[in-house]
Amino acid sequence: MEKLIELVRETRSIALDSCSAHDITVKGAADFVTKVDYGVQEFLRPRLREMYPDIQFMSEEKDNSGIDMSGRVWILDPIDGTTNLIHDYRMSAVSLGLLENGVPVAGVVYNPFSDELFSAENGGGAFLNGSPICVSRAGTLSQSLISVGTSPYYKELADENFEVIKRLFVSSEDIRRCGSAAMDLCYTACGRIDGYFERRLKPWDHAAGTAILREAGGCVTDINGGEPSYTAPSDIAASNGRIHRELISCIGG
Repeated sequence: MEKLIELVRETRSIALDSCSAHDITVKGAADFVTKVDYGVQEFLRPRLREMYPDIQFMSEEKDNSGIDMSGRVWILDPIDGTTNLIHDYRMSAVSLGLLENGVPVAGVVYNPFSDELFSAENGGGAFLNGSPICVSRAGTLSQSLISVGTSPYYKELADENFEVIKRLFVSSEDIRRCGSAAMDLCYTACGRIDGYFERRLKPWDHAAGTAILREAGGCVTDINGGEPSYTAPSDIAASNGRIHRELISCIGG
């Protein structure tokens, strides 16, 4: 795990290259890719292949057809929070997860702006810059700070999403919006927030963060309480575990 952590840390100079951050290609509505995204991916991909030749590689910015999801798969979001990166919002992360039989078993999430690196592997606990982390002790939604996502690629969901967000706001202490699913999951893992909700997350948005949050004692499911998909978008509910049933109930109305 230490070699993997050091490898991800080596992406910092690429991620902090402001010129590359403003070399932008538009993929769709509110959906962008920058030279930084490609740079991180092309830095990590050959090195992971050299270190772990038997593990497949999935990434947001490549063709992923032909991957056998019953095997071991790296799943990379080279920059989770690309819109934040473009606006210098400083809340973006390199997110690298490892799946085995379709389940996250390890993850590294690195915010190069704050130099905070979250990591976990199955059965080994969760860490922030090498120090153990755990979820909060909030026992009810009314005691909780909840982060929300707006599903910006899917503006047609705005009315439905903001109805849910209103319910969460009324039922909780307050809400937050950070713009990076990976960071939201890790902030739940270390107790900075108590729960998180967002629709239509792609597998690379949540794989690494899920491994980290679960090792920190938390819970990640789809909004019906089932296992998230790693072959299609998922509507995600994440929490410290103690408020999970109440969180799902509030999301469902």
